[in-house]
Order: sequence, then C-alpha cells, then structure tokens
Amino acid sequence: METKLHALNFFFKHKFYVKAVLLAAGHGARLGKLTERTPKALVSVAGLPMIQRALLALQKAGIDEVLIVTGYRGEEVKKAIGDAFAGMKVDYIYNPGWGKGNLYSLLVAQQELNEPFLLCMSDHLFDPRIASGLLSRGPTRAVVLAVDFRKEPTPEDTKVLVQEERIVDVGKGIQDSNGVDVGLMLCTPEIFQHAKQAADQGFVELADCIRIAAQHGAAYAFDLDRIPSYLPAMRKRARPYWKDVDTPSDLKQAEQMIVAQAGKEPSDLVAKYLNKPIEDRLVLLLAGTRLTANQMTIIVNTLAYMVTALFLIGYLIAGALLAFFVGVLDGVDGKLARVKMQESKLGLMEHPFDMLFEFSWYVALALHAHWTSRDPMPLLVCCLALMAIAFYRFVYDQFRRATGTSLDD
Repeated sequence: METKLHALNFFFKHKFYVKAVLLAAGHGARLGKLTERTPKALVSVAGLPMIQRALLALQKAGIDEVLIVTGYRGEEVKKAIGDAFAGMKVDYIYNPGWGKGNLYSLLVAQQELNEPFLLCMSDHLFDPRIASGLLSRGPTRAVVLAVDFRKEPTPEDTKVLVQEERIVDVGKGIQDSNGVDVGLMLCTPEIFQHAKQAADQGFVELADCIRIAAQHGAAYAFDLDRIPSYLPAMRKRARPYWKDVDTPSDLKQAEQMIVAQAGKEPSDLVAKYLNKPIEDRLVLLLAGTRLTANQMTIIVNTLAYMVTALFLIGYLIAGALLAFFVGVLDGVDGKLARVKMQESKLGLMEHPFDMLFEFSWYVALALHAHWTSRDPMPLLVCCLALMAIAFYRFVYDQFRRATGTSLDD
C-alpha cells in the first residue's frame, strides 16, 4: 500500500513536466523485407505497429506528452501518429545522424528537455507497469534503468552488472553481469553530459552513455521484481513483460508473448486445456485483421441467440455444438481487445451480456423440456438455477470489490 501511495504521490507531483522520449529513428535492417519500405517503428506486431504499442503503454502509465525522435522514413512515422495520439500531445524532432546509433537520437533531444523524462525505444515492447514503476521510483542522478534480473542473457541482450542498486557496468560484451537491460529508463538532464562524453570518445550506443554515467556513480537500476505481479482483473500472477524486436524471429516471439499475456487465467479445466489453445490461435489470426473486439462481441451474441433458438425448437445437439463454439469465441473478444490494446468502457458490459444469453439458454432448454413432457419441474429447476447463478455473480463481484482479489483465486 505504501509503494502504491508513493507512486501516486510522485506521479501527481511530476505529471506536468515528466514527458516521454521515444526513439524511433532506426532502420531495422535485420527485419529484412519488412523494413525495405516501412520504418521499423511502423512494423506491425499482432496487428498493431510497434510505436503505437509503445505509445499506448506510455499513455496507460500516465504519460500525456511524448517527444518522438525520427530518422529513417521519419515523415511516414509522423503521418501515422500525428500531433496527438490516445489523448497525448506528440512532438517530433529529426535525427540527421540516425544511421550512427541511438546515442545520437538521445543527443538531438537535448534541446527540447530540461527536466526529468522517461526514455524508451519504439522497437521495445513493454508492459505499462514498467513505466509506472520507474515513475514511482523517481529520478536519481543521471539515469534509473529498468533491469530484469531473472532473464538468461542472450548474445543480443545488453547485460548489466548491478551492486546494491548502482549500475557498475553495462554492455553486450561485458563478462560479469547479473541482469539484462529492459530498454526503458528514467533520466534527468544530467544524462546529456555523459552522452556527450560518450560521443566525444567515439561511442554511438546508449549503453555506452549509461556505462560512463555508471563510472561517475550516476546510474541506478530498477528491479522489475519490485512491481506487483498479481493482476486482479486477469485472475493471475504475471511478471511485467518486455521484448526487444530486432529480427523476424523476435517478431514471432513477441506476438506469442503478447497473446499469452492477454489471456485470463482459466477458471475450469475445459477452458484451460481445450478452449485456451483454440482461442490463442484465433486471436493471433484475427489480430492482423480490421475486426475489432466490439465487433467480435456482436458476432458472439448473435450466434449465442441462435443457440437459444435451436434449444427452443428441439435441435439440442446442434445447439450444444454451437454453444461450445460460442464459448470459445466468447474468450476471444476480450483477449483480442487486450492484444490490440482496444480496451474500452463498453467492454465492461461484456459479462452482463454473457449472462443474459446464457440465461436464455437455460430458459429455452426448460421450455423445450416442459413442452415435450408437460412437466412443470424443468421450469422450477430453471428458476432455481437462475437465482443461484445470479446470487453467485453478486457474491463474486462484491468479493472482488472488497478484497481486490478474484474469487476464482
């Protein structure tokens, strides 16, 4: 509770001046044909350009002003995003030396910044909780770098050596390390002194700037494990996700990661072992289309009431098969909304609509059984079932409000 209050206090204290700087100048040559005619920042991951994913994550973390550093095909990036995105004010600055390295993208942003800022990369997918966590940590000297101490480093990762929260060394080629650079950091204007020193020494990467800051005792680490892992709305524990996308293989892994992260913890065995694998494949397929989550909800409800009609007229097997299909699709719309970052207040109405069509199934089955048997017992059982389910849902919702934890857990 104390950590949450600290995060809120810091945010409200600094929200008027803490902006985000988003580096989107690179070519992304290792993505091959995908970036021949498209800026890397606009390459789609699960139906959404990488830069839009970064912007939406920043918006969810409370950022309302972003400076985008462009380079390769920068006008296309500017045209795709505009001067406002998801309620955030967006400014641009062009890096004429974009081919040299991301250190120069940081340096060109200096003229626009004289207060703390959040620095991130357009090709790094990250959980909004990481940005929020950095804001709650607050700026310390030149840079506070988000570090993953659990990830097994690969040759492509920027490794970090941390001792008592202070960064000692950083780089892809360092021998001793105990963490991996996430690619998200909270900086003060002091960072530009170290960036200029790195450039003067012939370095071109941000990691070199952080290493020089570390030599001056001005670089600190923020441990991802400080971020609470429990997600009440998702009924599960999940560490904050992040992924640096450089190759087609990274792209595929990122899409799978996003879909896996978007799924709620199944509350029954059928949902976990049968529905979930089908849902994940469908979501990954549909994410690349123009179909929205709200449109999927309309489709689900239309099919659901077809089940009601089939039950009512006695086509029970056909109705049961379609009901199973509806059950699978019903898990797709919410997951699709989270994958495409399209969550809306209208989506909160999904559960009442679900309950309504499920109740219609019970009523249809009870009426069919009553009409064929002339026995009032099915109607009585249906009434008792509806009352029990309604009471359970009431308790379920009240329990979550009271404890912040799902009753499923």
